[in-house]
Amino acid sequence: MTAVALPGARVLLTGASGGIGGAIARRLAREGCRLVLTGRRADVLETLAAEVEADWLAIDLADRGELDRLVRNAGEIDVLIANAALPATGRLAGLALERVDGALEVTLRAPIALAHGLLPGMAARGRGHLVFIGSLSGKAATAGSSVYNASKFGLRGFALALRAELAPAGIGVSLVAPGFVSEAGMYADTQIKLPLGVSTRTPEQVANAVVQAIVEDRGETEVASLAMRLGAGLASVAPSLAARGSRALGGDRLAAEFERRQADRR
Repeated sequence: MTAVALPGARVLLTGASGGIGGAIARRLAREGCRLVLTGRRADVLETLAAEVEADWLAIDLADRGELDRLVRNAGEIDVLIANAALPATGRLAGLALERVDGALEVTLRAPIALAHGLLPGMAARGRGHLVFIGSLSGKAATAGSSVYNASKFGLRGFALALRAELAPAGIGVSLVAPGFVSEAGMYADTQIKLPLGVSTRTPEQVANAVVQAIVEDRGETEVASLAMRLGAGLASVAPSLAARGSRALGGDRLAAEFERRQADRR
C-alpha cells in the first residue's frame, strides 16, 4: 500500500478545539496539509483556524444529525483523524445513563460513523488514511473507568480489524494510543499527581506520532513511557495480575481522584 502524501492532503480533524487537537492541527499545518477542523467550541476553533489557515465547523458529535451533516458536507477527504472523546469517568453506578450514552456516541460511534461515511470516496480514489486516537485505556482496564475503557477497547478493536479489512483497497488505518498527556487533555485537566515512576508525554509528541503513523502506515503506536507500555501490555494478557499490581501502586486512589475531579465534565 502507498502511504498518503501529507503535503496538499485534505485532513478532517475532530476534537480540534481541545489541546491535543490543537497540537495535531499545528503539526499537520507544518506538513502542508489542508485542514478541516471540527469541535464543540467555536471560539477556540475560529482562533486555531486563523492560525493554521484551515476551514472549521463547530459540531457536537453526540448529535447524530450534526454528524450526518458533517459527513455530507465534508467533501473530498484524504485523511480522517478521529481525535474527539468524552471521558465519562466514574463508577458505573454513579453515572447518569445520558452521560454514558454521550461518551459512547462521541468516543466510539462517531469515529465508526465518520469512517463509514468517508470510505466510499477514499475507495473510489484508491487512497486514504484513517487515524483513530485511542488510549492505553484501550488495553488496560482500571476501576472507575469502565465506560471510558469500553469506548477505547472498542475503538482499538475496530481500528485493528478495519486495518486488515482495508489493506487490499489501498487505505491505511492507524491507532495512536497515548498514556497520560501533560498540558492538555483529560489527565491535564485534573492536575492529579501521578505515582512515582509514571511519566507523561506532551501533546506535541502525540501529534508527531500521528504524522509518523500516516507517513509510515503504522498500525498501532503507543505514546507513553516504556514502563507504561509494558504495564498496558501486561494488562492485555494478564488482567488480574495487572490489577493487583495497579492496586499496590495506588491505582485505586488515583481512580477515585480522577472520578472526583472530573465529576462535572461531560
